[in-house]
Amino acid sequence: MGPRPNGLKPGNRSAFGNRKKDENELNINGEIKAAQVRLVGDNIPEPGICSTSKALALADELGLDLVEISAKADPPVCKILDYQKYLYQQRKKAKEMKQNSTKIVIKEIRFGPNTDEHDFQFKLKHAQGFLQEGCKVKASIFFRGRSIQFASQGEKQLLRFAVDLEEYGRAENMPVLEGKRMTMMLAPIKKK
Repeated sequence: MGPRPNGLKPGNRSAFGNRKKDENELNINGEIKAAQVRLVGDNIPEPGICSTSKALALADELGLDLVEISAKADPPVCKILDYQKYLYQQRKKAKEMKQNSTKIVIKEIRFGPNTDEHDFQFKLKHAQGFLQEGCKVKASIFFRGRSIQFASQGEKQLLRFAVDLEEYGRAENMPVLEGKRMTMMLAPIKKK
């Protein structure tokens, strides 16, 4: 077969010559040191165990690379494929997985144990918006000075906050007092 479409000879890692191999990269062509390999894949006439030189000749004939998929197997498992295309597809999959993963954003709503009704409703409306956007909400009550005596009142306020937001999110934990601060986390309800 003539020159390779990407201008590389089988066995070259890149157009820039030999470079250091990344730990995730696989051995290809001349880097495979085993005497025998197990060939697998779709584009080979007879899968099974053969000598490395025969596998390299077959890969060269097809204009592709011999890639060592599993080096720890006995004998090592190899596939005949276009290595550059394989690397491109791996990077593309990794990029898609990264895009599909969700980042958890936590928004904090703070109020005191004696917050009046209007402020409570105002903060409740903000929390609804955050939960609808898919953010977690951390509701915190700060106790200043002697207001720590009203810890039970603060707990009731947090529980009421969770009950009022039931249709938008669920409480991940009960109110927890840490020093002079009582907190509770609310997670958004997943939409189907």
